Parts: sequence; structure tokens; C-alpha cells
Amino acid sequence: MPFVPVVVVACVAVLALGGLGKEMLSRLRKPPAEVVAEERPVPVEVMAAQPADVQVVLKGLGTAKCLDVVEVVPEVAGKVIEIHPEFEVGNVIPEGEVLFVIDPRTYEAALEEAEAAVTQIESSISRIETQMALDRDRLKVLERTRDLAEAEFARKKELYEKDQVGALSAVEAAEQGFNQAVDAVSLMEQALRLYPIQIREARGGLAAAAARRDTVRINLERTRVKAPFTARVRAHRLEVGQYVAPGVAVATLANDALLEISVPVDSRYARQWLPFNGRPMAAGTAWFSAVEPVACTIRWTEDMEGHTWEGRLERVEQFSQDTLMVDLAVRVEGANALSKDGRELPLVEGMSCWVEIPGRTMKGVFRLPAWAVTLDDTVYVAAEADDTREAPDLRRLRTTPVEVVREEGDFKYVSAGLAPGDLVVTTRLASPLEGSLLRISSEEGGPDAERVATEAREGATEDAA
Repeated sequence: MPFVPVVVVACVAVLALGGLGKEMLSRLRKPPAEVVAEERPVPVEVMAAQPADVQVVLKGLGTAKCLDVVEVVPEVAGKVIEIHPEFEVGNVIPEGEVLFVIDPRTYEAALEEAEAAVTQIESSISRIETQMALDRDRLKVLERTRDLAEAEFARKKELYEKDQVGALSAVEAAEQGFNQAVDAVSLMEQALRLYPIQIREARGGLAAAAARRDTVRINLERTRVKAPFTARVRAHRLEVGQYVAPGVAVATLANDALLEISVPVDSRYARQWLPFNGRPMAAGTAWFSAVEPVACTIRWTEDMEGHTWEGRLERVEQFSQDTLMVDLAVRVEGANALSKDGRELPLVEGMSCWVEIPGRTMKGVFRLPAWAVTLDDTVYVAAEADDTREAPDLRRLRTTPVEVVREEGDFKYVSAGLAPGDLVVTTRLASPLEGSLLRISSEEGGPDAERVATEAREGATEDAA
């Protein structure tokens, strides 16, 4: 069958022609142009990290209050007959001036009676002392009379018994005279022994009468109620003709010469940065040690950029277990509470204030914008690499862990993890890749950033040397 070989040959020829055509078409096709991938730098702003010593400032919000506030409480009862003309809310009354007067007539009469009683007892004591002096002299006379009577009795008795001279009645009469003289002396001695007792009793009565007189005199003085200090009248409930009684407050006075502001501060910050001097407040007391009386800056919350006042850190007031806050007392002298030119408001009781308290100093820390430090305490540094040395404005991103010692407002302070001159990226980056190409675009970047970084490194090297 010659037909089969012919078909096979034809098929082979067709396949050969197809392969030849494919080869020819393949040679005619040109490969596509090869595209070279170009790495695009990310524009960023940077700042040169430079260490510095920074004093910590503890800030807190408090309300100014007068240190001395007293309730005026009458100590005697009576009707008010006179009130100071300036005794109105908001007025200031100088120290020692009379605020109001209670009718003193009852107390004046009681004082006269008490003084009369004292005078009467003093006269009684004087009379007893005079009588005692006279009786001492009489005792001497009576003792002499007794001695004479005794001698007369002895003489008559001897004459009667030995010489049989005289009569028995005369002897008995002499004996009777002698006994009477002895009794007189004994009575006088007894009276003299009683006089000191009478004087002591009288002097005791005199002391009691004098005490009553002094009490009445003090009550009389209390009818004139005086200002205990240069006082601002905060409140009063008093009118002429009003009856007042002891123990019932009629006014409230405030001393604006000395103000205090209670400033709550986080106890952790207080422990770490508050300037304690290490000296205990008192021996054996379990309380905070004394604080350094550093000068504090006070700002009114309604005028934060305006006038400021100066206060002084005084003490730790209390510790709150619930909030873990420490209340610090900042004291302001009245003279420092005034404005220097008289045009600004003074610091007065009731003002809500921000208080800045200087604390300890952080040594060699880097001050960075808060947004330049991530939540896990890392920063992005624009680091120099081999492929960027020819272009000063090109860098590589490097993630660096740091140690944040304090956050204050819009800034964080880093104590470790950076070197002087490191260029910290201040642009907010969302999940950047390690080693990404960066282009420094801020005014602090580019050649200027390179210069600042170099100067910072050189300065750190000199300090170390």
C-alpha cells in the first residue's frame, strides 16, 4: 500500500514547516524594554539630638485661700451699741481697731462691785495686821505683869510661911493675881497664834475677790471686739441694737497678708522629682521630710499669658490613698500677691491658679517632641549609610529603643538610647520599613542638620575628653 508512506511523509513535512515557521517568527519578535525599579526617598523632618540638663517643673491646679480665717464670736452677752463704719463685706479693717461695742454698763457696775469687795478685804487684812502688832506689844506688858505677880506671890508666901508675917488672905490674893496674869498671857499668846490663820484666810478671800474683779474687768474689755489682724470682712450678720450671746458667730474675717494654694501632684512624680531636703519634720515622725522652699510661679487660669506671681513651696499637706496624689502647700506673701505696676489684678482668695514648682534637675537628657517617640518608647533616626554618603540630604531609617524618664506637655525627655548628634525624625510615619530611604526636607535638615549633628558629636567628644 504505497498510500501510507506518502501520508507519513506529508505529515512530517508539515510539522517541519511549522517548526521552521515558529523559529522564524520567534526570531522576528523583540523582547520588551527592561524597566529599572527606582527607590523613592520619603521626605521627613528631623532634629539633631543634643543632651542638656533640664530642671523638672511640677505643675498643678489649685485655689488660693487665706491662711488665717477666723469666726468672730462674742465672749460676753449684751446689746450692740456701736459698729465700725467700715464693717461691711469686702472692706479691710486695720489690726486693733474696734469692730463693734457691746453695752458695757452691766459690766462696769460689776467691776465697781468687785473692786469694792477687794478693797474691803484688803482693809480687813490691814486691820488684822495692825491688831496683831498691838497685841504683840500688849503681850510684852502682860508677861511683865505676870512676872511681877509671880514675884509678889512668892514674897508674901515666904514671909507668911517663914516669918509669920502677914495674913493667909494676903497670900491667897497674891496667888490669885498671879494666876490672872498667867491667864492673860495665855489668852494673848493664843490670839497671836490665830492672827496668821486669819490673815491667810483673808488673803485667800482677797485672791478670790481679785480673780472675780479681773474676770469682770476682762469681760468689760470684751465688750469692745477688736480686729485680731488687718482683716478683710468676708461675712457679717450684725446690726446696731442686736442682742448677741457668747458662742454665736456674727462675722467672718480673712487675713489677706498670707495666702496658700494647695497643689495636688502625682505621688510618683513627687517621689522622683520633688526637692526634699532629707530633714525630717520632727524626730520620730512617719511623715514626708521637709521640702526646699523653692520659688514657684503662679498663673491665673483666666490669664495664662498675663501677669504671674511668685510663691514659695512650704510643705506637704496630705497624701490621698484614693487618688495617689500628694497635696503641696505653696505660700504667697501679701506683698508678692500684688501686681508690680498696679494695673493687673492681684492674686486674691478664690482664684483658680496653675502653679509651677521647680523640682530636681534631669542630667544629660534629650528633649524630643512627644509625637517623635512611639508608644513602645522607640524613635526613628535618620542614619547615615554607605549608599547615602554622596548625598547629605539622603539617609536610612533606623528604629532605636529609648528610655523616657519624663513626659511634660508636648515633649518627652529621653535619658538613654540616643547619642549626641543623632538626627531624630520628627515627621509622623505610619508603619515605616526599617532601612527605608529618607530625604531630609525641613529647615533643620539637609546640610544644616548635618552640620548640627557634626557639631553635637564633636562637642560630646570634647566633653568626654
